[in-house]
Amino acid sequence: MIDQANRREKIDGVKVGGHQASSASMVSLMTALYFDVLRPQDRVAVKPHASPVFHAIQYLMGNQTLEKLQNFRGFHGAQSYPSRTKDVDDVDFSTGSVGLGVGITPFASLIQDYVAAKGWSATKNKAGRMIALVGDAELDEGNVYEALQEGWKHSLRNCWWIIDYNRQSLDGVVREGLYDRIETVFKAFGWDVVTLKYGALQRAAFKEPGGEALKAWIDACSNQLYSALLFQGGAAWRKRLLDDLGDQGNVSALIERRSNDELSELMNNLGGHCLERLTETFNGIDHDRPTAFIAYTVKGYGTPLAGHKDNHSGLMTSAQLQTFQEQMKVRPGREWERLEGLDGSGAKIQAFLDAVPFFAKGRRRHRAERIPVPHTVAVSPAAVREEISTQAAFGRILDAIAKSDSDLATRIVTTSPDVTVSTNLGPWVNRRQLFARQELADVFRDQHIPSAQKWEFSPKGQHIELGIAEMNLFLLLGAAGLSHSLFGERLLPIGTLYDPFVSRGLDALNYACYQDARFIVVGTPSGISLSSEGGAHQSIAQPLIGMSQDGLASFEPAFADELAVIMAWAFDYMQRDGEGDPDERTWLRDETGGSVYLRLSTRQIEQPGRKPNSDFAQEVIDGATWLKEPGPNADLVIAYQGTVATEAIAAAGMLADRRRDIGVLSITSADRLNAGWQAAQRERARGNLRALSHAERLLGKLPRHCRIVTVIDGHPATLAWLGGVMGNKTVSLGVEHFGQTGTVSDLYRHYGMDAISITEIALGLTGGMSEYSPR
Repeated sequence: MIDQANRREKIDGVKVGGHQASSASMVSLMTALYFDVLRPQDRVAVKPHASPVFHAIQYLMGNQTLEKLQNFRGFHGAQSYPSRTKDVDDVDFSTGSVGLGVGITPFASLIQDYVAAKGWSATKNKAGRMIALVGDAELDEGNVYEALQEGWKHSLRNCWWIIDYNRQSLDGVVREGLYDRIETVFKAFGWDVVTLKYGALQRAAFKEPGGEALKAWIDACSNQLYSALLFQGGAAWRKRLLDDLGDQGNVSALIERRSNDELSELMNNLGGHCLERLTETFNGIDHDRPTAFIAYTVKGYGTPLAGHKDNHSGLMTSAQLQTFQEQMKVRPGREWERLEGLDGSGAKIQAFLDAVPFFAKGRRRHRAERIPVPHTVAVSPAAVREEISTQAAFGRILDAIAKSDSDLATRIVTTSPDVTVSTNLGPWVNRRQLFARQELADVFRDQHIPSAQKWEFSPKGQHIELGIAEMNLFLLLGAAGLSHSLFGERLLPIGTLYDPFVSRGLDALNYACYQDARFIVVGTPSGISLSSEGGAHQSIAQPLIGMSQDGLASFEPAFADELAVIMAWAFDYMQRDGEGDPDERTWLRDETGGSVYLRLSTRQIEQPGRKPNSDFAQEVIDGATWLKEPGPNADLVIAYQGTVATEAIAAAGMLADRRRDIGVLSITSADRLNAGWQAAQRERARGNLRALSHAERLLGKLPRHCRIVTVIDGHPATLAWLGGVMGNKTVSLGVEHFGQTGTVSDLYRHYGMDAISITEIALGLTGGMSEYSPR
């Protein structure tokens, strides 16, 4: 597969790659697992560079097509790294972003425990093992250790990490002593550690006279020297061993009894390549404690690339591949035949494959029923003219759901990285409790110490409390957001964090979306409106992240009634799974569903009284609604997103007698508004000239001379594209630099986002009466 991918014509001259050496080190491990050890309920995150081995196994079992194998790393071919959403074969967890496939497995195990604790119908089967196949260089990734610590806090079980300890990374050989560090770390977090160092040939040789001396030499040999000798082969092994161990009688005889090829085979026979040792060890685990297997392997095992420090991106030459093919007993022209090169009758081999336990039940993707969303969720939790923040409104909406006995309330699971109370999840948790497999009382409550929080842990709880690690938050949301597919039970996960720290967990957020996990993430407080905290706790780029992240619908409402509508829609949207055509109202592919990002604020603002509008809810979901519709001869539109609504509304009032027919546009989702506009343009380019987006309908009636001023507590580029919709000149206001401490009004004035600044910009941008001195 890899050779063909790299030999085909490179039309664009770009490297193809494929990792022959990294794949080869995993073949024995994956053979033992998939054809003997695994059961259908087990879930595996495959080492990214072992993707060709995974696809080959799936092809052998009838779950992958020949066409996709032959087009590996090509358009519509088998993916470079296993993908739940892009591959047709049975991928459990997408991998590719190093360390994240490893890190999600403890959280998948935690979600499996959560689902089982509820006693739902799909949880009656024996628990599966969540297994990660780990490259030893992946253990350089920090998120791996964050996940280890969180697993320890939650009494992790049914989780295996199988470390491909080939002692080589992308650029060379790993540092000496890495094994000791790995073992120490895992034991510190309560994991069992099982070392698979010696294969059956080596263990037999150690029992021969002189075998203990050979074992001692192997144990003392440096990683670099062992790798170099693996590449050089039998003659080099003989010379080095005799130089170091010669004239010692028994051990010299042990070496001399073997030919160069036999000696090379012996020294290559590490535990990670011995099927007998692997199956015996894996099948011998009879407990649910988390276990790390450190499997010594050879990078490039069985190929001419074995052991060379540059083999990571190495590719066998045509001559080397021909020799390798002969060694594998694969006849020319028969390379793609499923059973080619195997000894024994085809019928007998096929009978064995048909009985492999892991594949016995066919495809292991589950489905779960959609949970109805009561219409009451969309009712605003705040009264007209009440002062409330969107964050507080979010807390009220969840609290109202928590009071009910609806299926929706039962299926929501919340989580937060140690900011549960400060992101307004407190009322929900007080009613729904925290999750743990064993009950843990609230000592403060038992001791009659007053506290607003009731921190009781129990299997009935619906909030999973995390430590301060945003990567873990998004890995948990990813696992919970796949519960319907992994475990057959629908969860509706909601995670909250401080909006600035979305960036810290961005890799894991992208990873969760790439897997098509379904969840709501709430970033709050946001922007510079958290003014007294200074730049470290103020978010700038997050609205652009929300717009650019695939699989994530991003919203930033200003008012509680908008938020209620969005949340009701979000609970339904995250359960959709379809291939529907674009909705002609917006040209968004809403039937496919996805996750949702809510950017909320702690800034309290007065709630508006609105004119009757039967389309209000739909317009909020589509991305924008007129707070004040412009007149037919409008000079100016002020468009805002988020709680800077106060400044936009005030500026419109200041300009009311100086500019004609001013409009105020409330943008609830720059993401969806822009996506619909982009999609409509693509549709028109394909010949459907009637395609019209929501943004075009909103702005289409504006006269050409009308100017637009946009304002957001975030990067101004978020809304700067609005002028391109119908060609209206636009000035965009926002934040481009790290914030300072001060009051909200101080910072809004500093960044030119306050009502007076908006007014001055508008006066300079539009013609008409200009005498105005608001300062």
